[in-house]
Amino acid sequence: MANRVLFHHRLKSMTTNPSPKFDPTRCFGTGSNIYEAYHDDEWGVPVHDDRHLFELLILEGTQAGLSWKTILKRRKAYRLAFDNFSVQIVASYGQKEITTLLENKGIIRNKLKIHAAINNAKVGQRIQKEFGSLDKHLWGFVGGAPLQRNRFSPSDVPTESTESARMSKDLKQRGMSFVGPTIMYAFMQSTGMVNDHYVSCFRLNEVKKLSEN
Repeated sequence: MANRVLFHHRLKSMTTNPSPKFDPTRCFGTGSNIYEAYHDDEWGVPVHDDRHLFELLILEGTQAGLSWKTILKRRKAYRLAFDNFSVQIVASYGQKEITTLLENKGIIRNKLKIHAAINNAKVGQRIQKEFGSLDKHLWGFVGGAPLQRNRFSPSDVPTESTESARMSKDLKQRGMSFVGPTIMYAFMQSTGMVNDHYVSCFRLNEVKKLSEN
Protein backbone atom coordinates (compact mmCIF):
# COMPACT_ATOMS: atom_id res chain seq x y z
CA MET A 1 0.00 0.00 0.00
CA ALA A 2 1.57 3.22 -1.20
CA ASN A 3 0.57 5.39 1.74
CA ARG A 4 1.57 2.86 4.38
CA VAL A 5 4.74 3.62 6.37
CA LEU A 6 7.08 0.74 5.54
CA PHE A 7 8.42 -1.20 8.48
CA HIS A 8 12.06 -0.10 8.21
CA HIS A 9 10.85 3.50 7.94
CA ARG A 10 8.81 2.94 11.08
CA LEU A 11 11.95 1.73 12.85
CA LYS A 12 13.79 4.85 11.78
CA SER A 13 11.01 7.07 13.09
CA MET A 14 10.89 5.38 16.49
CA THR A 15 13.65 7.46 18.02
CA THR A 16 14.24 10.98 19.28
CA ASN A 17 17.57 11.04 17.49
CA PRO A 18 17.33 12.90 14.14
CA SER A 19 20.08 10.64 12.74
CA PRO A 20 19.28 7.29 14.34
CA LYS A 21 21.83 4.50 14.46
CA PHE A 22 20.96 0.84 14.35
CA ASP A 23 20.63 -0.50 17.90
CA PRO A 24 21.06 -4.31 17.83
CA THR A 25 19.90 -4.69 21.44
CA ARG A 26 16.45 -3.22 20.75
CA CYS A 27 14.70 -3.51 17.38
CA PHE A 28 13.36 0.03 17.56
CA GLY A 29 12.47 2.82 19.94
CA THR A 30 15.73 3.53 21.75
CA GLY A 31 15.59 7.09 23.04
CA SER A 32 11.79 7.41 23.03
CA ASN A 33 9.86 6.43 26.14
CA ILE A 34 6.63 5.64 24.32
CA TYR A 35 8.37 3.48 21.71
CA GLU A 36 10.66 1.74 24.19
CA ALA A 37 7.64 0.78 26.31
CA TYR A 38 5.77 -0.52 23.27
CA HIS A 39 8.77 -2.55 22.07
CA ASP A 40 9.75 -3.88 25.49
CA ASP A 41 6.27 -4.78 26.74
CA GLU A 42 3.98 -5.42 23.77
CA TRP A 43 5.52 -5.87 20.35
CA GLY A 44 5.58 -9.53 19.36
CA VAL A 45 3.69 -10.76 22.43
CA PRO A 46 0.96 -13.24 21.34
CA VAL A 47 -2.54 -11.74 21.58
CA HIS A 48 -5.57 -14.04 21.68
CA ASP A 49 -8.25 -11.85 23.22
CA ASP A 50 -10.80 -10.71 20.61
CA ARG A 51 -11.07 -7.22 22.07
CA HIS A 52 -7.32 -6.69 21.94
CA LEU A 53 -7.08 -8.19 18.45
CA PHE A 54 -9.80 -5.85 17.22
CA GLU A 55 -8.07 -2.88 18.85
CA LEU A 56 -4.80 -3.57 17.06
CA LEU A 57 -6.60 -4.29 13.80
CA ILE A 58 -8.24 -0.86 13.92
CA LEU A 59 -5.17 1.01 15.16
CA GLU A 60 -2.90 -0.52 12.52
CA GLY A 61 -5.38 0.47 9.82
CA THR A 62 -5.74 3.96 11.27
CA GLN A 63 -1.97 4.39 11.15
CA ALA A 64 -1.99 4.26 7.34
CA GLY A 65 -0.22 7.42 6.15
CA LEU A 66 0.73 8.44 9.69
CA SER A 67 3.47 7.64 12.21
CA TRP A 68 2.90 4.87 14.75
CA LYS A 69 3.82 7.35 17.49
CA THR A 70 0.83 9.47 16.48
CA ILE A 71 -1.40 6.48 17.15
CA LEU A 72 0.26 5.37 20.39
CA LYS A 73 -0.06 8.87 21.86
CA ARG A 74 -3.82 8.71 21.22
CA ARG A 75 -4.34 5.11 22.32
CA LYS A 76 -6.11 5.91 25.60
CA ALA A 77 -8.37 8.35 23.80
CA TYR A 78 -9.17 5.69 21.21
CA ARG A 79 -10.11 3.18 23.89
CA LEU A 80 -12.49 5.68 25.45
CA ALA A 81 -13.93 6.80 22.12
CA PHE A 82 -14.48 3.25 20.84
CA ASP A 83 -15.87 1.69 24.03
CA ASN A 84 -12.63 -0.18 24.74
CA PHE A 85 -12.89 -1.71 21.26
CA SER A 86 -15.80 -3.99 22.02
CA VAL A 87 -16.63 -5.58 18.67
CA GLN A 88 -20.31 -5.80 19.55
CA ILE A 89 -20.63 -2.20 20.71
CA VAL A 90 -18.65 -0.63 17.86
CA ALA A 91 -20.66 -2.68 15.34
CA SER A 92 -23.83 -1.07 16.71
CA TYR A 93 -22.66 2.52 16.17
CA GLY A 94 -25.00 4.75 14.21
CA GLN A 95 -24.91 8.34 12.99
CA LYS A 96 -24.97 9.75 16.53
CA GLU A 97 -21.78 7.90 17.47
CA ILE A 98 -20.15 8.75 14.14
CA THR A 99 -20.81 12.45 14.69
CA THR A 100 -19.36 12.22 18.19
CA LEU A 101 -16.23 10.50 16.88
CA LEU A 102 -15.76 13.10 14.14
CA GLU A 103 -15.84 15.80 16.82
CA ASN A 104 -13.42 13.98 19.14
CA LYS A 105 -10.10 15.84 19.10
CA GLY A 106 -8.39 12.98 20.92
CA ILE A 107 -8.47 10.68 17.89
CA ILE A 108 -7.70 10.91 14.18
CA ARG A 109 -10.88 12.47 12.80
CA ASN A 110 -10.73 10.80 9.42
CA LYS A 111 -14.22 10.02 8.15
CA LEU A 112 -13.13 7.07 6.02
CA LYS A 113 -11.19 5.45 8.85
CA ILE A 114 -13.98 5.96 11.37
CA HIS A 115 -16.53 4.40 9.03
CA ALA A 116 -14.07 1.58 8.31
CA ALA A 117 -13.68 0.83 12.02
CA ILE A 118 -17.44 0.46 12.41
CA ASN A 119 -17.81 -1.62 9.26
CA ASN A 120 -14.86 -3.81 10.26
CA ALA A 121 -16.55 -4.43 13.61
CA LYS A 122 -19.63 -5.65 11.77
CA VAL A 123 -17.51 -7.97 9.67
CA GLY A 124 -15.75 -9.04 12.87
CA GLN A 125 -19.10 -10.04 14.33
CA ARG A 126 -19.80 -12.25 11.33
CA ILE A 127 -16.37 -13.86 11.70
CA GLN A 128 -17.04 -14.53 15.38
CA LYS A 129 -20.35 -16.15 14.49
CA GLU A 130 -18.77 -18.30 11.78
CA PHE A 131 -15.58 -19.37 13.57
CA GLY A 132 -16.40 -18.80 17.22
CA SER A 133 -13.88 -15.97 17.64
CA LEU A 134 -11.63 -13.55 15.79
CA ASP A 135 -8.76 -15.29 17.50
CA LYS A 136 -9.48 -18.67 15.92
CA HIS A 137 -9.87 -17.27 12.41
CA LEU A 138 -7.00 -14.78 12.35
CA TRP A 139 -4.48 -17.06 14.02
CA GLY A 140 -5.43 -19.74 11.51
CA PHE A 141 -3.42 -17.88 8.88
CA VAL A 142 -0.20 -18.73 10.78
CA GLY A 143 -1.25 -22.23 11.75
CA GLY A 144 -2.31 -21.22 15.25
CA ALA A 145 1.24 -20.58 16.51
CA PRO A 146 3.71 -17.68 16.21
CA LEU A 147 6.08 -17.74 13.27
CA GLN A 148 9.63 -17.57 14.62
CA ARG A 149 12.06 -15.68 12.38
CA ASN A 150 15.76 -14.87 12.47
CA ARG A 151 16.16 -11.16 11.78
CA PHE A 152 19.51 -9.42 12.02
CA SER A 153 18.71 -5.87 10.89
CA PRO A 154 15.87 -3.74 9.47
CA SER A 155 16.75 -4.87 5.95
CA ASP A 156 15.88 -8.47 6.93
CA VAL A 157 12.33 -7.56 7.91
CA PRO A 158 9.77 -7.68 5.06
CA THR A 159 6.85 -5.29 4.74
CA GLU A 160 4.45 -8.13 3.93
CA SER A 161 4.40 -11.91 3.69
CA THR A 162 2.50 -14.78 2.14
CA GLU A 163 0.48 -15.06 5.34
CA SER A 164 -0.34 -11.36 5.52
CA ALA A 165 -1.37 -11.38 1.86
CA ARG A 166 -3.75 -14.30 2.46
CA MET A 167 -5.16 -12.64 5.56
CA SER A 168 -5.63 -9.38 3.68
CA LYS A 169 -7.39 -11.08 0.78
CA ASP A 170 -9.72 -12.94 3.12
CA LEU A 171 -10.69 -9.87 5.15
CA LYS A 172 -11.19 -7.74 2.04
CA GLN A 173 -13.45 -10.38 0.53
CA ARG A 174 -15.47 -10.34 3.75
CA GLY A 175 -15.88 -6.57 3.44
CA MET A 176 -13.16 -5.05 5.63
CA SER A 177 -11.09 -2.06 4.56
CA PHE A 178 -7.69 -0.66 5.59
CA VAL A 179 -6.46 -4.25 5.76
CA GLY A 180 -3.87 -4.35 2.95
CA PRO A 181 -1.01 -6.89 3.05
CA THR A 182 1.46 -4.44 4.58
CA ILE A 183 -1.00 -3.31 7.24
CA MET A 184 -1.75 -6.93 8.04
CA TYR A 185 1.93 -7.76 8.36
CA ALA A 186 2.31 -4.96 10.91
CA PHE A 187 -0.77 -6.40 12.62
CA MET A 188 0.85 -9.84 12.68
CA GLN A 189 3.95 -8.35 14.30
CA SER A 190 2.00 -6.39 16.90
CA THR A 191 -0.16 -9.39 17.84
CA GLY A 192 2.74 -11.83 18.06
CA MET A 193 1.70 -13.91 15.05
CA VAL A 194 5.24 -13.40 13.85
CA ASN A 195 8.26 -12.85 16.07
CA ASP A 196 10.42 -10.34 14.20
CA HIS A 197 12.66 -9.32 17.08
CA TYR A 198 16.31 -9.26 16.03
CA VAL A 199 18.54 -12.16 16.97
CA SER A 200 20.55 -9.69 19.06
CA CYS A 201 17.47 -8.15 20.72
CA PHE A 202 16.94 -8.95 24.40
CA ARG A 203 13.24 -9.53 23.73
CA LEU A 204 13.66 -12.31 21.16
CA ASN A 205 13.92 -15.22 23.59
CA GLU A 206 11.55 -13.62 26.09
CA VAL A 207 8.85 -13.49 23.43
CA LYS A 208 9.66 -17.03 22.32
CA LYS A 209 9.07 -18.27 25.87
CA LEU A 210 5.73 -16.44 26.00
CA SER A 211 4.79 -18.10 22.73
CA GLU A 212 5.46 -21.52 24.21
CA ASN A 213 3.08 -21.00 27.15
